[in-house]
Amino acid sequence: MAGFTAVRLDEIEEFSDGRCPWRPVRHHLGIKSFGINAWTAREAGDRLINEHDEGETEDHQEELYFVQDGRARFELDGESVDAPAGTFVHVQPGVKRTAFGEEAGTTLLAIGATLGKPYVAVGWEVWAQVNPLYEARRYAEAADRALEVLAEHPEYVAPLYNLACCESLAGRTDDALEHLRRAIEAWEPFRELAAKDSDFDPIRDEPGFKSLLEK
Repeated sequence: MAGFTAVRLDEIEEFSDGRCPWRPVRHHLGIKSFGINAWTAREAGDRLINEHDEGETEDHQEELYFVQDGRARFELDGESVDAPAGTFVHVQPGVKRTAFGEEAGTTLLAIGATLGKPYVAVGWEVWAQVNPLYEARRYAEAADRALEVLAEHPEYVAPLYNLACCESLAGRTDDALEHLRRAIEAWEPFRELAAKDSDFDPIRDEPGFKSLLEK
């Protein structure tokens, strides 16, 4: 078996979580040591990456962005940064960031990992296919679709945790507790995340949920 893969960016299927469409480069190539994905603006002014702060996530990733084509405009803690093709933008976890395509066809690569920790491919890329149902509050449908995603990609833990969230919100208490238990066993940081996740408010007083939060 060859120890390499070559693929054009436009050969990677574009997905959308209902916000910004992107191409899941890491997932497509099976990369396990770092995250990398690509966004392309269809029209000038399109948002390339959703506004977020990696310091508010569990993995606190530092990220490196590279403008492959076109021209991007970053907003970093309220400061505007012009980024024509060929520009690298390195952003630390605590900085609020978003970016827009200043030209149609602007393509942005994002590479990320957590300083001092091994990278864990949790599979948010495949969960993104379910996220529009979650955002629409169609929690039972989202849970059903998440089960299908897990059957296709049992190696990922994010869909398992998010399945538990949807089951909690859909009133499927026993299923939510079981899948949350499995998610925590697979990735310990989910225990702390569940403790403050409002998706589990419907089952927060359940003895089974309380026991899952105990280390």
